[in-house]
Amino acid sequence: MDAIDLVLTKFDGDKMADICCFSSPYTKSMQKKMEALRTAVADKTRQEIESLPEFKSIHDEYVQQVAACINEMCQKFKLDKSKIDAIGFHGKTLDHNPPSRAKIEKTKPYTLQIGSGKMLADLTGIKVVYDFRSAPLMAGFDGAPLVPPHNAHIATTEGDGCYYNGGNTSNFAWIVDGKAQVGTDAGPFNEYLDNFIRNNTKDTFDKDGKYGKKGKLNKALLKELFDIGRKFYERDLPKSGDPQFYHKDEVFATIKKHKLSVEDAVHTLEYFAAYIAVQALTLIPEKIKLPPAIILFGGGWKNPVVRESFEMLLKGKGYVIPEHKEAFKEFLKRFSQAPTVKYSNFGEMMEARLFADLARYKLEEHTWEIPEIVASGKKIICGVVATPKRGRKIYDDKINLAAKGWQKERNLKRKVLSDNHK
Repeated sequence: MDAIDLVLTKFDGDKMADICCFSSPYTKSMQKKMEALRTAVADKTRQEIESLPEFKSIHDEYVQQVAACINEMCQKFKLDKSKIDAIGFHGKTLDHNPPSRAKIEKTKPYTLQIGSGKMLADLTGIKVVYDFRSAPLMAGFDGAPLVPPHNAHIATTEGDGCYYNGGNTSNFAWIVDGKAQVGTDAGPFNEYLDNFIRNNTKDTFDKDGKYGKKGKLNKALLKELFDIGRKFYERDLPKSGDPQFYHKDEVFATIKKHKLSVEDAVHTLEYFAAYIAVQALTLIPEKIKLPPAIILFGGGWKNPVVRESFEMLLKGKGYVIPEHKEAFKEFLKRFSQAPTVKYSNFGEMMEARLFADLARYKLEEHTWEIPEIVASGKKIICGVVATPKRGRKIYDDKINLAAKGWQKERNLKRKVLSDNHK
């Protein structure tokens, strides 16, 4: 929720070239509305969410802002909309309970994204492909992260390595011999940090490490932050994360308890983002070969404190929680040479381009090659297509198909079909 990021990409098979890009920051007001909505919709079904008095207005404002940015980009770069095949639209994730977690918690899996593809198509006049996570989740897969196949496509140009995203959540994919071997979420990255900055300063994020550079690491808080989310951080790979797994309220209460300066709290949160990113790497199965290149993408890595902390830990330096020292040491031994860290040439808009790539796969009716799906032998095509329609007044797709309660909805639909058949 830092900004609306757009990229127009031309594909030649899996090779790609970006034509232009555009970004527009969200207002603090919109960030707060969406954060409040995320709290309000937690663990609710589609019907319960749609009945919330604030839902429609926040949803519509969100989609209208996305559409306005697309229209502005087309105008700025004099783009002919008729030559754009589709918009790949992710929507906003507000809740996530993937099968990997649901099995442990003995609950039913679901994922929640809001964002009407039909509304976006009507507002822009361009076909929209959206709701990419529902199909894999409904087939028994986590539905996140979706980026590993895109990383493999990028690797045709940039080579094998660990492609590491620094967004709200951090996630990575190991690409070996041009194929994704493992793709997984690691844990919170900008999640704690941006929330803390918004609530304790006049800024929306720690641009250029403005606050973190002036602070110092609080080792006790680092350990407590890990302990709060330990249940997720220590889970075997692959895994799919969400802020609710990291016990966000407890995190901020713990930070407050330490009575740190803003600078020390921010520095510790930035170090923690880098720390979790490395700790997750130590869980990679021994059978996977580790090419020495670590290729970064996502805006979070532009924070100098986070990146420097990450690189320091990969060199065997920096503070490590005592219980992790052996695991960190053994992980670094697995490389044939010291890992090198660089920012991807495609990294500026990787997350936006991912959904252009996914839209392309949907239009071509190809399975998105997430490692677990490929291993299963199943053919799962991600996404739903919406075409522009004049005069449409009702939008029945503001919430994705795999929202909480989708199992009951599907069974009811089957019963209705069965009854009609009878």
